[in-house]
Amino acid sequence: MIYSPTFPSLVTPLPAKGERVLVAMSGGVDSSVAAALLVDAGCDVVGVTMKLHGDDADVPDRPCCSLDATSDARRVCETLGIPHYVTNLVDRFGQDVLNNFVQEYARGRTPIPCVRCNTFTKFRDLLAKADAIDARWLATGHYARIGRRDGQAVMLRGRDAGKDQSYFLWGIERAVLDRLVLPIGTQTKAETREIARRFGLRTAEKIESQDICFVPDGDHVRVIREHLGADAPALQRGPLRLVSGEVVGEHEGFARYTIGQRRGLPGGFAAPMFVVDIVPDERAVVIGPREALLGRGLEARELNWMADAPQVGDAVQVQVRNRAKPSPATVLRIDDRDIELALDEPIQAISPGQSVVLYDGEVVLGGGVIEKGRRMLPQFS
Repeated sequence: MIYSPTFPSLVTPLPAKGERVLVAMSGGVDSSVAAALLVDAGCDVVGVTMKLHGDDADVPDRPCCSLDATSDARRVCETLGIPHYVTNLVDRFGQDVLNNFVQEYARGRTPIPCVRCNTFTKFRDLLAKADAIDARWLATGHYARIGRRDGQAVMLRGRDAGKDQSYFLWGIERAVLDRLVLPIGTQTKAETREIARRFGLRTAEKIESQDICFVPDGDHVRVIREHLGADAPALQRGPLRLVSGEVVGEHEGFARYTIGQRRGLPGGFAAPMFVVDIVPDERAVVIGPREALLGRGLEARELNWMADAPQVGDAVQVQVRNRAKPSPATVLRIDDRDIELALDEPIQAISPGQSVVLYDGEVVLGGGVIEKGRRMLPQFS
């Protein structure tokens, strides 16, 4: 499915010929093509790669954030004839992203480190680098678009619904949008790879990872253990119980579970069981049938608005996970601190720590971190 642009005539064009643009280069095909398109447009392009991990944590085969990825970014810049720099954000990333990841799991929540990185590390630091080299623009290889509505810069979904990354970008400060360029947001992944081949870029066929950059093996429990110790409460045994309160077994640490999870749960029930709640104070993991996952509303905090904030009674569309189908909702309550939403249709597995992103059609209004969901069925509340 390809989205039809809501405001096709208002999608912001690339910067003018000769304008300086700082491009965030991850070493992947997307950011490589973003840089190539800007070079092709005659912009004064400078590439920069963020160093997020210490050398002792390097994983050579990781598609991004590794020494190999940095080398790929540098060689792409050589092919394009543009300068390439590396900026060290190891300490900032550790403080803003890695520590938060560990602490959220310790609280029985499921964080999204990419959102945290975009919000607190990537864009703020890269804009500072852009200012340092007198670059008016900052560009990235995200599949989203920048447009204008009522004279204001807004973020739009990417053209390709299968690659749209606007869900991960809701935390960016609104003022950044006036300086942000997203060159590949109007194309599909297949088109991006074809452009990379046309430019002769070494990243054209490079695989992309779905893993968290600092958990390349998918073992997030190992990361928690390394930072909190093996005796952390989140890694200790605790009761596995039904929504009715009946204890039916024991788990080996609630940090191993997330709401909606089915894998690793005991069988022998009349219907498949899923994790429906985590109670860290009791070290309990609560399981129930699929219908117990249904939510009719949610509350979120740590709000950020990239367009004018909605008002009480406004109808919006929301997503509570990447790639989820947008769901209609109504704003019940909103202030500077939090928002409460009523869902027109039930949503499964609303998970504290994840993001809820609000849309007005194609326009990203903003979002927040889910604090709690409201269950659909009274017996599962």
